[in-house]
Amino acid sequence: MNDLWRGNWPTRLRIASGLVLFIYALLHFLNIGLGLISPDLMDRAQDWRQVVTRSVIGSLILYGAFLIHLTLALVKLAKRGTLRMPFWEGAQIILGLVIPILLVAHLIHTRTAHEIHGVNDEMGYIMLLLYNTADGWKQSLLLLVVWVHGCTGLHFWLRGKTWWHRWLPTLIGAATLVPAFALTGFLVEGRRVRAAFSDPDKRDTLIEAFNFPDQETFGTLIDLTTQLRWVFGAIMAVVVVAYMVKYVRTRQRSVTISYASGPVITAPRGLTLLEMSRLRGIPHASLCGGRGRCTTCRVVVVEGADLLPPPDNAEAQSLAAVGAETNTRLACQIKPLDPTTVFRVFQPDGRRKHRDHASHGEEKELAVLFLDMRGFTARTTGQLPYDVVFLLNRFFDAIVPPINAEGGSVDKYLGDGFLALFETADAESSAKAALRAIQGIAQALKTFNQTLESEGQNPVAIGIGAHLGGVVLGEIGAAGQAPRTLIGDTVNTASRIEGVTKDHKVQAFVSAPLLHAAGFEVPASKMAALELRGLSAPLLAWPIKDASDLAKQLDAR
Repeated sequence: MNDLWRGNWPTRLRIASGLVLFIYALLHFLNIGLGLISPDLMDRAQDWRQVVTRSVIGSLILYGAFLIHLTLALVKLAKRGTLRMPFWEGAQIILGLVIPILLVAHLIHTRTAHEIHGVNDEMGYIMLLLYNTADGWKQSLLLLVVWVHGCTGLHFWLRGKTWWHRWLPTLIGAATLVPAFALTGFLVEGRRVRAAFSDPDKRDTLIEAFNFPDQETFGTLIDLTTQLRWVFGAIMAVVVVAYMVKYVRTRQRSVTISYASGPVITAPRGLTLLEMSRLRGIPHASLCGGRGRCTTCRVVVVEGADLLPPPDNAEAQSLAAVGAETNTRLACQIKPLDPTTVFRVFQPDGRRKHRDHASHGEEKELAVLFLDMRGFTARTTGQLPYDVVFLLNRFFDAIVPPINAEGGSVDKYLGDGFLALFETADAESSAKAALRAIQGIAQALKTFNQTLESEGQNPVAIGIGAHLGGVVLGEIGAAGQAPRTLIGDTVNTASRIEGVTKDHKVQAFVSAPLLHAAGFEVPASKMAALELRGLSAPLLAWPIKDASDLAKQLDAR
């Protein structure tokens, strides 16, 4: 399952319903903003939207998403064991609770007025109703609250993705422009409609066109708005009572939790382990906010694992995705009832504020390249350390720039060689960048060898192994000393491919998966079947004696 949809069914429903509401809000706000350009364009856009949103299916999806999203949020709030939470999570909850209070009036005076009283609730009617009024300020606030709530939820859903962080500055700019565009359109169109309504010759026409509600109808709509707000207030009272009952009951008994290499706490039973940590001020990583979509809150249960209920399907899937041992559990899902000893797998480091996020593994399909200088030991035997270092630095200065030029980077230097990766948007672009880099390296090596020969030194030979597949990227190492690196079978395979280049007397081997991803199919007669340690079957790879004209060889394959 895609990690974005990992979690139990309420979690997935909350995500799906939130996306429906976010898309609706985005299109609605852009529709309002069109008032800045043309009233006719704004009305046509509204008509197009309402073909979907006012249809039976569209209404069921839209209002169903709203009710599902709100219900799940209130149920989760009522079931919380503690109100201690990160600031962003608390702000998200508060904004979410403000939305129904402000939204009721909007829904009653538009959709309800249209369905029951035949009001033509096009944008001009809404502008006339709200412009330069206290309700207009409230609905402007509603727009901002909805947008901030939606963007915050979207960010904390996608923030674990590299592509999201890469586009984040652009997305923040676009997100800022959307409400600005909508509010500007509201002001421009509202001023126009209000001016027209102030003209006695146009007022009757507008009243008739909108079937504008009379005083009695407005009274009915206002009464209905008040009643629905009282209903929501009653629902909130039920949530508060449910939380308080749970709060009192759970605090009647307590359980002892021991953290390996950490403190021992006593916390009320009925809370999740993550809630216990937060309640007692124990640092505990949780990228998804305790929703069971990630595994960053996971713990190894040292003692008491047999007293915990088995993981449900969602927790089991999350743990299986990271190959967790049987005594590993998610802190946001387990509710210890007996003394338990746990080890936090991800321990937030106070010296590095974002270590708990930056260190999370991310799986991607990328091209990787191993390069090794041939005969380095024999070449440098008897030389002074300074000479050895000087040669290596000159060598790397010559052949690394072609990798950087193609968007690649050296992940680590390994004595007389290195591992490079090409972290691009997709597998195809990564594979193509690796092939161009191989040619650039071979060309740079020729120039470097010409320099060595002019100095009376022997030329340098290299071996390159290039492969494409799934790798795991993340910060690996002790806190404060963990560089971002990659691991996985693809890396091991690339290293072993490079290791057989000398036996085959070739400069490079490029694996079939990399060639295929780049869009090249080399005839089987030109491929070599490599028997590599760790692989159950031979790996096809293309042997290249001289890669300096690799592009021509690919064209002539």
